[in-house]
Amino acid sequence: MYNPFSLEGKTILVTGASSGIGRATAIECSKMGAIVIISGRNEGRLQETLSQMDGNGHQIIVADLSTDAGVQLLVETCPKLDGLVNNAGYTHTMLTNFINREALSQQLEVNTVAPILLFQRLLKTKKLQKGTSVVFTASISGLCCAVLGNVLYSTSKSAINGFVKNAALDLAGKNIRINAVAPGMVDTHILDAGTISEEQLNAERQRYPMKRFGKPEEVAWSIIYLLSDASNFTTGSTIIMDGGFTLQ
Repeated sequence: MYNPFSLEGKTILVTGASSGIGRATAIECSKMGAIVIISGRNEGRLQETLSQMDGNGHQIIVADLSTDAGVQLLVETCPKLDGLVNNAGYTHTMLTNFINREALSQQLEVNTVAPILLFQRLLKTKKLQKGTSVVFTASISGLCCAVLGNVLYSTSKSAINGFVKNAALDLAGKNIRINAVAPGMVDTHILDAGTISEEQLNAERQRYPMKRFGKPEEVAWSIIYLLSDASNFTTGSTIIMDGGFTLQ
């Protein structure tokens, strides 16, 4: 059956695949026929992801991308790729007047430096084949809006948005596409940390025209579009998916 969104025959690496958007992306890519390499720091949680995936031939690579050794391990271990989803990341809530070098460096190391270096090293070692599609998970916080206490996360994702556009231009001649997705608030386990109450969450949902947060699977479907041949003429773009939040 004709399906330009199919990932049959493609090998795709998904970082941060132990939960949230990364887990959903790995699962949905497997349903679309891809062989998926899943990476994260927690092998047990990666095994949980693997247990929900369709098909065979998938691979787990445990690597801490906050370290240079972890990035290098992943580069050396993974096979040649047709797709890369640079999703690993975290958020650290901090007001501007409390910023310190350690917190800033750690946030940038995980959210900005690691995914850029992973991409560069995969490129240099020729693990990214001709026609490869690379997708970064960005955020509307780094693109077009601000949230109290979100200065570190927003800064790290703003850098990703800039990198995507420039790298896409650099590599267009090699037929390697680089794009990003920029979600608004997504219902993931990040919200289970207990730092925000259910009442506060409900109030935040009301700020969205669709009166809800996104689902990890909805972000995954946009990522699949960018990984698939359906988006072959798309590079240097960021898909905003925020339930209309930034329209206001």
